[in-house]
Parts: sequence; structure tokens; C-alpha cells
Amino acid sequence: MNLLTAPTASGHGRHANRRRIEHLDPVADCYEIHRLTAGFEFPWDYRRSLEFALFRTYCVPTISALLQKTGEFEYRPQKRYDDTSLLMAEMLEHGYDSPRGRESLRTVNRMHGKYDIDNDDMLYVLSTFIYEPIDWIDKYGWRRLHPNERLAAFHFYSEVGKRMGIKHIPESYQQFHAFKSEYERSKFHYTDDNNKVGTYTLNLFTSWYPSWTRPVAERVVYALMDERMATAFGFPTGSPRLRSALDTAMYARARVERFMPARKNSKASKDPNNRTYPGYPEGYSPSDLGTEKG
Repeated sequence: MNLLTAPTASGHGRHANRRRIEHLDPVADCYEIHRLTAGFEFPWDYRRSLEFALFRTYCVPTISALLQKTGEFEYRPQKRYDDTSLLMAEMLEHGYDSPRGRESLRTVNRMHGKYDIDNDDMLYVLSTFIYEPIDWIDKYGWRRLHPNERLAAFHFYSEVGKRMGIKHIPESYQQFHAFKSEYERSKFHYTDDNNKVGTYTLNLFTSWYPSWTRPVAERVVYALMDERMATAFGFPTGSPRLRSALDTAMYARARVERFMPARKNSKASKDPNNRTYPGYPEGYSPSDLGTEKG
């Protein structure tokens, strides 16, 4: 099936994709389902939630220590962010076994191969790509996810993880979720490296907005963090009043989106306004991303 065209085979209307997903297999069709979910149904939610998913992983001291050692987030935070998000988006848009998907995996593995990374840390990062977007959409999405969408995300990223050489990937959705929860409970605690990498990332997020709005943007980021995350970074606890206001605004956004027409084109990997790679993907291949070759 050619997924590079609009998914209109099962009918028209805002819920056509959900009806299509109901009849797909979350194991055999995990790529097709996940592309529909992330590229057509919830592209904005997926992008925002994956920003926070990556941010969350820096609460693990061994992860932040490695990032601090490499200097990637101190000196090139925007490039580091764009490389990661675009490489994962390439696999989502084209499939992990497509030519661009395989090229993306080679690039990811080349980047990671330079460092001695603990398997469980890699496993934890992989888990955030599954469950952080699901949690976000459960709270802020314009509709509820179908069970097939939840399982498809698990199977899609499990397959990506296998191709990255990650070992001991849990065999079920529930087991992997339990691993993520326990890893955060046991590993999240404050270190100076957490604080440094977290601050670089916070500064990156706020740099996307006009200078006069950045103090407000910073408070918004604090408000979106849970207490465990804020403690691990050594950041102040977010304002409950601001968090409530953000929730209200996001619920209003979801109500409006519910009545918008279904998207005709995937927004998974198209990012013409990308700060590091302007016009992406036009003129770029996945091997152009990532740290320098060699």
C-alpha cells in the first residue's frame, strides 16, 4: 500500500482515519497505523510531546552526563534537537525498512556508536517515544486513541529498537510501560549534569519565541513538568494556576480541532522552517543529519 498519498480509502470525514485504523492489525500494520496517528491525526501533539519526551530523558544522570561530556547540548542544542527529531520522523514517514528509513537507522547507529551507552538507558529513551505522546494525547488530544494506535506505537518503536541493536526490549505494551515507570522511580534524581543539560534545553525552547516573551515561555515549561522531573533538574515547581490555565487553553484547542477537516498530507517529516536544515526534506538525505562523519 502506498502511504505517501492521502489516506482516503476508507471514506471521508474527520474520523475516517480512526475507522481505517480499527480494521488494521497493530502488529503487522504498526507502521501504517502509527504514520496515520502521528502524521495525519496528531502531528502537532506528537511534535510537542516528543520535545518533552527527549527533555525527560535528561533527568537520568548517566544520560545527562554523557550529553554534558560530548558538549552537544552546550554548543549545538538546536542541531542536536533537529537531528534527533528528523531522523525519527524519517522512519515514521517512510518506514524503518524503506531506503530512507534504513539510511536514518545507519545515521542514528553511527552517532551512537561513538559512545559507550548503557543498554537500559537506550531502552528508557525508546520507551519515552511510545508513552509520552500517548499520555499527552490522552490529556490534550482532540479524540481518544484507539487501542490499535497504542499497540501500534509499541510495536513500531520496538522494531526500531531492534534495528538499533537495543537488547531486552519488553515483549508487551504493559511490560514496557512498567519498565519506564520503574526506571524513572529508581533513576531520576538531581545531579549538576542534569541541571546543566536541562538548562541548555530550557534555553533552547525559549529561544524559539520573541525575547520579550521568553520569561513567560520559561514559566510555561516549568508548569508542564511534573514534580519528579522538576526535582531531577533542580528547577522550580511550576505554578498550579498557570498549569490550570494551560490545560484550559489546550482543551479549547482540542475542541476546535475536533471540527477541522481531516488532513490530506502527512506532516510527519516535512519541516520547511527547520532552523538547522531549512526547507527540509527538499535537498536533504538522512545521512546529512547527525554529528560529523568519521
